[in-house]
Amino acid sequence: MIQAQSLTKRYGSKTAVDAVDFTVQPGRVTGFLGPNGAGKSTTMRMIVGLDRPSHGSVTVNGKQYREHKAPLREVGVLLDAKAIHTGRSAYNHLLAMAATHSIPASRVKEVIELTGLESVARKRVGGFSLGMGQRLGIAAALLGDPATLILDEPVNGLDPEGVQWVRQLVRHLASEGRTIMLSSHLMSEMAVTADHLIVLGRGRVIADAPVADLIGAANRNTVRVRTPYAPELAALFQSADITVTRTDADLLEIVGVSAAEIGNQAARAGIALHELTPISASLEEAYMALTQNDVEYRTGGTPDDPAAEHTAADLQESVR
Repeated sequence: MIQAQSLTKRYGSKTAVDAVDFTVQPGRVTGFLGPNGAGKSTTMRMIVGLDRPSHGSVTVNGKQYREHKAPLREVGVLLDAKAIHTGRSAYNHLLAMAATHSIPASRVKEVIELTGLESVARKRVGGFSLGMGQRLGIAAALLGDPATLILDEPVNGLDPEGVQWVRQLVRHLASEGRTIMLSSHLMSEMAVTADHLIVLGRGRVIADAPVADLIGAANRNTVRVRTPYAPELAALFQSADITVTRTDADLLEIVGVSAAEIGNQAARAGIALHELTPISASLEEAYMALTQNDVEYRTGGTPDDPAAEHTAADLQESVR
């Protein structure tokens, strides 16, 4: 378990992490999300003692990281896969780490096999591709068979097979009762991997909720309707609370009324429907709406949208 209480980090006048409280529970995969500059990396560095909090505290399995006598056996960490001596082989890198905790060489061989590094285990790390470097970083995190795992962008550079392998691995480890904290910018992958999400924005927690709840809060009750009588159907839903958009000659998107009610009104009016499909928000859409007001580094040319800001505020309130 990872617990943060009033966790704060300041760099001069800049507050990178601002009085953050959260708990990463065992037995599930917790996604850790946020825009660039939101404080994710700083938070993870404080969890494992690489940065000292300005205020507050964070513990792993009931203790601060530095208080663990054998930290590799408590928490496995992948923060920077490139932080490896490039002149060493993968095997020797892991063997050196293992020696610091009296971990047997047999365990080194196990994690090499688990991460698919057998063919390159004796090669120098400096010649590794990005994907192979990621696998080595994951192998190092798994070396002590820890109860807690913190992985920052673990699928970066991996091919589809590798991405699927990481997904299956972390879900399997969570099913064993381990604590899994996973950071990624790939919303499509997070949607099928994480059970719970903690989202930071400008150093603060703006959401701490199950994935399904966050997506559900973003749903706008949108229904896609296909009918050869699109104008006639649209005329039935002229209301300030309902938005009807014609996206094709026979296709409408209706927001603000349920599919059942659309079907009922169409039946009463004798209008044939060829499609009636509720549209659910994706995790990416929910995330973009949630962080709309908390993007510190915004792409130029994006117009301000007061309606989007209102949606973001409502969504943040609904998932707190």
